[in-house]
Amino acid sequence: MRIRKMRGPGLATAALVCATAGAAAHEIAAPSDPAVMAPFDIVETRIVTDHGHAIFRTRVRADAGKATPQATGAFAGSEVYAYVWPTTLNSWDVGFERDQGIVALAVTFHPDFDDAAYGGKNRDRWHPHWVVLAEDAACGGGLKVRDIPAGTTPRLPETWPGAPILIDSPEYKTELAADIVEVHIPLEAIGAIASASFDGVTAGLRVDANLHAPLLCVADVFKVASGDLSLPGKVVPGN
Repeated sequence: MRIRKMRGPGLATAALVCATAGAAAHEIAAPSDPAVMAPFDIVETRIVTDHGHAIFRTRVRADAGKATPQATGAFAGSEVYAYVWPTTLNSWDVGFERDQGIVALAVTFHPDFDDAAYGGKNRDRWHPHWVVLAEDAACGGGLKVRDIPAGTTPRLPETWPGAPILIDSPEYKTELAADIVEVHIPLEAIGAIASASFDGVTAGLRVDANLHAPLLCVADVFKVASGDLSLPGKVVPGN
């Protein structure tokens, strides 16, 4: 079964334009698409707050987390698979400088390198990141994880893993089982989430073969829950 791929700068432009747009929906339901591999075929995505946590939850057609990139034995040119929630959060809300791009929570798997905080290991499991995305026509999906220019010292989260990109590696409870991907984030770590809008995306990223900016590209977009990255989801308040 093939993975449907969406390419081109149009996706990035839509994301950047819609990142500040209003939203009327709560969860986002999407029709199943047999052209998309079941583990990446989003059928529903939502964010709810409950008992002091923001719970990011995506349901796929089947086998969440079962498909992972093939290890290459090298960092350069390696692949990353990701379940992503693009949001209207400001980059300042998750520990970076203000107004740096599209803030997204991503649950990723990449067997060729570790990017846990404090030098930890995480190449053997699905794990969460905050990333800041920016438009770049050099990337197949039109977006990259924003690079940190050499010689600069921007504001960075305490759990930044040391890579020269705007990425954070917090230890949030993350579960993939059956058709569900779920991340629990303490509200004290991200209070601004209550008023945020969001979308759901499954994607493949790639480390540049020459390790030059852009270092980490969104290479392929497998599915967008809204269909157009309009960020129509609204956080549902709970207890």
